[in-house]
Amino acid sequence: MAKQLDYHTIREIFSRFHEADAAPKGELDHVNAYTLVVAVALSAQATDVGVNRATAELFKIADTPQKMLDLGEEALIEHIKTIGLYRNKAKNVMKLSRILVDDYGGEVPNSRAALESLPGVGRKTANVVLNMWWRYPAQAVDTHIFRFGNRSGVCPGKDVVAVERAIEDNIPVDFQLHAHHWMILHGRYVCKARKPMCGNCLIRDLCMFEEKQL
Repeated sequence: MAKQLDYHTIREIFSRFHEADAAPKGELDHVNAYTLVVAVALSAQATDVGVNRATAELFKIADTPQKMLDLGEEALIEHIKTIGLYRNKAKNVMKLSRILVDDYGGEVPNSRAALESLPGVGRKTANVVLNMWWRYPAQAVDTHIFRFGNRSGVCPGKDVVAVERAIEDNIPVDFQLHAHHWMILHGRYVCKARKPMCGNCLIRDLCMFEEKQL
């Protein structure tokens, strides 16, 4: 775990991220808050590309909780069977859809607690939805952010909650809205787990990673 970077270094890092991509976006396809919840829930232990492939036709016919219930679990499975853990995920999607219809009038709630109460929706999923749909600066810490945060010193922490807190406490507020997207994309395409592309990294001179690759 790297030492926590100081304010000025973190500001320079995110200034560079902003200059390279002022408005980074998540890579999961969705058409509304409900399909975003479903897509993020399906993405656990799966790639965004794989989820998008599975939901391309699904969201054309089931883009609301009621439509998903009308579709039924077996038909849902046929759409998502290429995704890991698809049977359990299908059960959760049907359960959360029923709760949304019965308890929330078919609308997706926008508090973290309410979102986390839905089957298959954890803190990370809730934060993604709050950030991407309601543009609230919630920080969804995934494996890419956890790795990048601890390697670089931007937001080191022993667990995802500690990393989330480090993001909130140390990254300047004007970068908070897009912070987790910049870090996810950087971790996914540059600061990779096995072969980090340090030679092509725009923050290489600021990063605390002790095993930088040429």
